[in-house]
Amino acid sequence: MTSPAFDVESFLGQSLTARIATYGPTVRPVWFLWEDGAFWVLTGPWAKLFDHVRSNPRVALVVDVCDIETGLVRQVIARGEAELVPFDVPRGRRKLIRYLGADESRWDARFVHYLYDDPAERGTTWLRLVPDALTAQDLSYSVTG
Repeated sequence: MTSPAFDVESFLGQSLTARIATYGPTVRPVWFLWEDGAFWVLTGPWAKLFDHVRSNPRVALVVDVCDIETGLVRQVIARGEAELVPFDVPRGRRKLIRYLGADESRWDARFVHYLYDDPAERGTTWLRLVPDALTAQDLSYSVTG
């Protein structure tokens, strides 16, 4: 990867929604955690994403922003083979806090159960993508007027 004009680590540390594409093609929005050089996406047997990755692990993922008022346009595109790995609660908590805030009492119940139910019983799994290719671009423009 060539060095973009912005801090990719800080960009991926924001509470942004990514879109992940699987073979088919199928594209879906996901919350993610960028940690240890990998994208981490919560999934399980209840989700089509889980089945798609089990049948063909090649995926592409994009995280981007486009603000027409300020001209800020940035994107990170990752490609590679995803793997389904066991869910761990500490990482799950970090991911959910990132999107929902630290006060778990304010979270919708559908998110709380990921931290307190038995992941093996529910089938909660991580989709982990260590990118084979990662492209970051700053396509920002000046707004006049």
